[in-house]
Amino acid sequence: MRTQLRFHEAGGTASIQTMALGPAQLSVMSYVPLSSRRTSRLIRQSDPELFQLALATGGRQTIEQARQHAPVRPGDLVVYDSSRPFHATVEPDTRAARSVLLHFPRRLLPLPETAVAPLCGTTLSGQANVGRLLARFLTGLVETHADITHTDCIRLGNTALDLAAALLAHHADRGALLPTGSRQRVLYEQISGYITTHLHDPALTPDAVAAAHFISTRYLHRVFQQHHRTVSDVIRRQRLDRCRRDLADPGQRAVPIAAIAMRWGYPRASDFTRAFRAAFGMTPSEYRAVGLDRDGAQG
Repeated sequence: MRTQLRFHEAGGTASIQTMALGPAQLSVMSYVPLSSRRTSRLIRQSDPELFQLALATGGRQTIEQARQHAPVRPGDLVVYDSSRPFHATVEPDTRAARSVLLHFPRRLLPLPETAVAPLCGTTLSGQANVGRLLARFLTGLVETHADITHTDCIRLGNTALDLAAALLAHHADRGALLPTGSRQRVLYEQISGYITTHLHDPALTPDAVAAAHFISTRYLHRVFQQHHRTVSDVIRRQRLDRCRRDLADPGQRAVPIAAIAMRWGYPRASDFTRAFRAAFGMTPSEYRAVGLDRDGAQG
């Protein structure tokens, strides 16, 4: 997609890294103060007909499209349309700006243009609800992209589209237009995020998770079955992985094992020891000793 770039300072530079995500593309961008403009003439020359959803991660920026003028701060999400002129700037008093940009064909969004058009050039919160989920998902992709296989990229690209559609549908009050499969995949991501942030709670059970999302426990199990997982297994595995990580951390060698277990939702030490041994073939104390011996030998 062609845009006109003008740097506010001589010698200004910008960098971009891209990652193919099946039907979508993810770009990580870093740039010094500049002005980026897509004009009607450039659109006539070339238009890939994309929606672009940007997560600002650094610097102060502004965007104008369709008579909307929005300041963009770190943590904000903003959507714009390649088929309509826009003007984006990074303020001159900002040293550098960074953003993560999701590009995807307009035809893949299951929402009418009339629903999305009023959102173009406006900021959407990346701190709450689906916006926070999408922001975390995009930053997680950036952090782990080197380990993602081609097959994973296609699957994750579809998930990114589902989350983007859910965000726009939420702000356009058109949630009913989302396909059932898309809504279920978004719900799965929401629930997975909820589980991750509530592992410390001993009362985190399938019934509690279902109640927190205003769905039946039966429906919750059906959502997870579509991903070949069970809710209880996800909770148990994440808790044990966090405990194992802390036990292997030399900086936490003075922290009692019972305290680590309690931190991750195991109030009874005996329950934790039994679950840990079943998963890893040794007790927590044996696992910690092996790790400390290894660190000592390396030192």
